[in-house]
Amino acid sequence: MNQLDAIKIFVRVAEAASFTQAAADLGLPKASTSLAVQWLENQTGIRLLHRTTRRVQMTQDGQVFYQRCLEWLADAEELQDMFRIDPADVRGRLRVDMSVGAVAGIVMARLPEFMARYPNVEVELGATDHLVDIVAEGFDCVMRAGTISDSRLVARRLGAYRQLNCVSPAYAAAYGIPQTLADLAEHRLVHYALSLGSKPAGFEYVDAASGEVRNLPMAGNLTVNSSIAYFSACLAGLGMIQGPEPNLEPYLQRGELIEVLPDYRAEPLPVTLLYSNRRHLSRRVQVFMCWLEGVMTPHLQALAPSRP
Repeated sequence: MNQLDAIKIFVRVAEAASFTQAAADLGLPKASTSLAVQWLENQTGIRLLHRTTRRVQMTQDGQVFYQRCLEWLADAEELQDMFRIDPADVRGRLRVDMSVGAVAGIVMARLPEFMARYPNVEVELGATDHLVDIVAEGFDCVMRAGTISDSRLVARRLGAYRQLNCVSPAYAAAYGIPQTLADLAEHRLVHYALSLGSKPAGFEYVDAASGEVRNLPMAGNLTVNSSIAYFSACLAGLGMIQGPEPNLEPYLQRGELIEVLPDYRAEPLPVTLLYSNRRHLSRRVQVFMCWLEGVMTPHLQALAPSRP
């Protein structure tokens, strides 16, 4: 068996904690992934994985071996890429994930440029609003808006979305347009929560005097957990929303939404590229992240200095 292929299979099994998932990710029969790991265990003389009917978990020796495998694979890929100058020589599968709004509103329209320049890169593009597990799900990089707290990941901050407050013309006709924070007592907010059942944050705004971010409780009978449902609810006249300017701008230009309370916008939403903390990045990941940064920059504002 090819040692490089066996190591790649072991790494994916270890990260997915599943032979079945690893086989699906790699497009291999489940038996092939099992045989590859068994072959490595025979070659090294150590047990790499604990196998149960429910899950697969690395042994202590397996964890050490896994870290060395990551370094070895990175070195092998860097060696292969060292003299690749022609974009046609950049090849392989690229698995990335970003929010639905970013994909639909910005990235998808520009993706043909990337795929034309790098025709041998196979892109798997996830569009989800929830946080994915980069390591376990085998993503090369993800782009997310908001606060990032996973210390296992390398974070490359791109800028920030300016956020707007919007209502639909139908809503404005029924309830009027708020002019002050005090007016919000007579209005409704469409609440957004990644996990349904959590407490709504309310209307967010930056206090002009102190620069502090504040949340004002607001009435609202609808809570959603996806960006598509969030924008659709506002278009349907079900309440006010607060969202990134690039996602809302097309609706504003067509007159389908109206911006309100421009002096009380939510704090700009930082946008970050995330990837696993490995020593080297493959050429295809590097060129994609550089391309994505160029695509996103015109839609972002510079990040403000962190508040003490």
